[in-house]
Amino acid sequence: MTQHIGIVACSAEGAALCYKTICVEGAALMGPHAHPEVSLHTHSLADYVERLDRGDRAGVAELMLSSANKLARAGADFLICPDNTIHQAMSFVLPHSPLPWLHIAEVVAAEARTRGYRKLGITGTRWLVDSEVYPEKIEAEGLAWLRPTETERDETSRIIMDELVQSRFTPQGIATFQRVMGRMKEQGCDAVVLGCTEIPLIMNDGNSPLPTLDSTRLLARAALKRSVTAASGR
Repeated sequence: MTQHIGIVACSAEGAALCYKTICVEGAALMGPHAHPEVSLHTHSLADYVERLDRGDRAGVAELMLSSANKLARAGADFLICPDNTIHQAMSFVLPHSPLPWLHIAEVVAAEARTRGYRKLGITGTRWLVDSEVYPEKIEAEGLAWLRPTETERDETSRIIMDELVQSRFTPQGIATFQRVMGRMKEQGCDAVVLGCTEIPLIMNDGNSPLPTLDSTRLLARAALKRSVTAASGR
């Protein structure tokens, strides 16, 4: 038996990659074709974007909690959210959540410390990189961090929202992220957080100037580990 994973989704591509990773990599822990029970719920991305645009974190939390309650009724044992941006609403979510959560930035920051990195570049939507979602968790692990410049935030956020979440992957988008990550390397970063769950669809260790911390897959693997070990009592 394993614990039932509930996925509070936001954008389709990131949620799909997280779900696929859980299902495909489950076999390494559980045997051929095996993976934990998984349920996923999402509200319309437009509903999230409308609330993010007006800075309504409480409104974002209402959507997340709506999904959380539906997943609890579906039998989930714990929750994950494969969307970095809406983690800025977690302070509103956790006091009212029916189930425990894994926090994506905590998972990524812990992995960075384990790998011995010292200074992390943060990439993602403007909503995400303007927030304290990653700085707080990175500093808690004793590491330093660097945000993109204002211009870079605009460029990368446009690519994420106008291209990646729409399943459009272009050479120009890749080149923009490579340029941003190259500057972060020049500024002393020794790794970069792919802090939008769609960024791993175009960036990886093979084409990035810096080692990457793939938030989507790291969260999926942490959920797999929790599902298996918690059920076994280890």
